[in-house]
This record gives sequence, C-alpha cells and structure tokens, in this order.
Amino acid sequence: MKRLLILALLACPALSAADRPGTVFKIFQFPANMIPRVDGNADDWKMVPDDYAIGMDQLVDDTNKDRKPDPKDLDVKVKVGWVKGLNRLYFLYEAYDNYWDFGQPGLHNDIFEVVVDGDMSGGPLIERFQPTKELSERDAHFSMHGVQAQNYHIMTPAVGKDWALAWGCNAYVKELPYANAAYNYNFKPGESGRLTLEFWITPFDYAGCEGPQRAVESVLRENKLIGLAWAILDYDDATSEKHAFWNLSRQHTMYGKADELVAFRLMPLEPQFRRFEANWSFQVLDLDRRVVAFRDETTGTATAWKWNFGDGSSSTEQNPIHQYAKGADYTVTLEVAGPEGKSSREKIWDVAVK
Repeated sequence: MKRLLILALLACPALSAADRPGTVFKIFQFPANMIPRVDGNADDWKMVPDDYAIGMDQLVDDTNKDRKPDPKDLDVKVKVGWVKGLNRLYFLYEAYDNYWDFGQPGLHNDIFEVVVDGDMSGGPLIERFQPTKELSERDAHFSMHGVQAQNYHIMTPAVGKDWALAWGCNAYVKELPYANAAYNYNFKPGESGRLTLEFWITPFDYAGCEGPQRAVESVLRENKLIGLAWAILDYDDATSEKHAFWNLSRQHTMYGKADELVAFRLMPLEPQFRRFEANWSFQVLDLDRRVVAFRDETTGTATAWKWNFGDGSSSTEQNPIHQYAKGADYTVTLEVAGPEGKSSREKIWDVAVK
C-alpha cells in the first residue's frame, strides 16, 4: 500500500474498547517548537508524513454499505496530531464535495462528527444507550451524556452557527481554552469546492455537567492508546433529510458507544525531529525529610548521567533519589552523554525543600 494508513502491530492485544481490533491508526507528534497554528492554512501540516493521512478508502457508508467512495462526489483526508505536554488533539480536515450543504438551520448541514475516548474506558456516552433503564432520560442526560467520552458535530462549514455541537451537557468542551477551530473555503451553499478545517479539542476522562471546575483532562503521553473515530454526514439535497454516513468505525452506533471507536496511538517524534537533549523532572517524596526523586527525561539515547544536586553532592544514576541536609532553593543540573554527543539541563530554584 503506497500510503500506509494503519500501524499494524505484530503482537496487538485485544482492545476491549475499540472496533477494528488488531488495527491501530497513528497520531503525529508535532515538535514543541512547531505547534500548528489554527488558522485554516494547512502549511503547518506539510511536515506530517503521508502515512498519517486517513482517507476515504478507510471509510464505509453506513447508509449503503455496498457504495464505493467516488472522489468526484466526496473526497476527504484527515490527519491527527498531538504535542507532548499538551492534552490536545489537533486535526486537519481537507475535503472536496460536489455539493456543500450548509444553508439550512439546525443539523441539516454537512458535518464532520468526531468522537473521542481519551482513556479508552468504553461504554455509552449518550443517554439512549444508558444500560440502567431505571434512570429517566433527563437523569441519564445530566449524569453521563458526554461525560466520559465526547462527541463533536462539527459544521463544515459553519455559517451563522457555532462551529460545533458538543453533544451532551457540557458545552464548555468546545470553547476556549478547551478547543478552537478555523476554516478556509470560497464556495456558497449548493456549490462544489474544497474546504480546509483546522481545529483542536481537549479529550476528557471526566467532563461533568456542573462545569469545567471538576473536569479531568485526559493525559496524553507517547505510545498511549486512545479511542477515536469519525463520520462524515454528507447531504446532497437541501430539501431532503437523507445523507450519507461515511464512518471510520464499522459500527454505526459509534456516535454513542465508546466501545465502538477505533484505537489510535500517540506516536513518538519522527526521527527527523528528534535531537539529543537533556531534560529531567523531580518529585518531592518527603518534604519534612527533604527527600527528592529525580527522573531522567532526556530525548535520544543517553548512556551516562551526572547529576549535580546543588548542595555539593552528585550522582551517576539515571534516576536517583537524594536527601538534602538542609532546606533551601537548589539549582540542579543533569549532564548526559551518549552516541549522539553531550547535553546538559540546569533548573534554577525549581527544587525547593524548605
């Protein structure tokens, strides 16, 4: 396959919260100094290799499973990215449609529907699939709709409407500082043309109706698996409610069941973006006794480590634990060496044990 869209694992365990078991798609890691700007311009994404792109050949029209994609009717390519240290998923949606439908009120609109389950906990995410039948629809809505996994109906494009419906009781997940979007297109309703949509969203392990004060973002880290899928709702007639439902999952009800999403892996940096660079973190294990654990987070291959703890003592362990004799603000330095050279990282007064 010229454009490898799937990362096939040689020994892939069964994923209980994922459709298409044995298949894992890739999420590109942007370097921290090359975060894409959400402005509707795809230039920031030129660095992303083609094998990260997911096109129409991976989608099935659930309204007509025998239908084959026709690029003269609809042609879509999606890339997904992330940045280490930020709990955001970045999307580039590039689409050609022979008939863009966005002139009607409500959900009669061409839509890119995205569902994300940041911790792959699975389960229902809308009230109609709530297994506890004793709950009323109202109680189910306000207790679980969009709370553990989130569904975004993204208007393509949005004119006179919010950019997305965050389906559930937590509309804040589609607003800054949790999401943002930008479009680029030059067609009118009913016309053909190309659209570029850039956006980012924040997946949540918990996003309750009470507001963001108790919300828990999904922590994104290298090689983590998340549940993710999307569908394209394509209208070709402004007077009809019929539309195609091009689905990345093989289950139509993926829109409300996180078990039916697809596994995606948060990939490490591609080799051309990796550089040998010292870095480290720490955790105070016992403030009263001034015991601190240090963790090497060097990028690249390190084979030797030298820690200067700022109090005259040092260590050559990779991940040492150190006890300070007195309380102070310390300047700590890690020096590393390896096949790629040498590097050091000093942090001034970060380590405070008073």
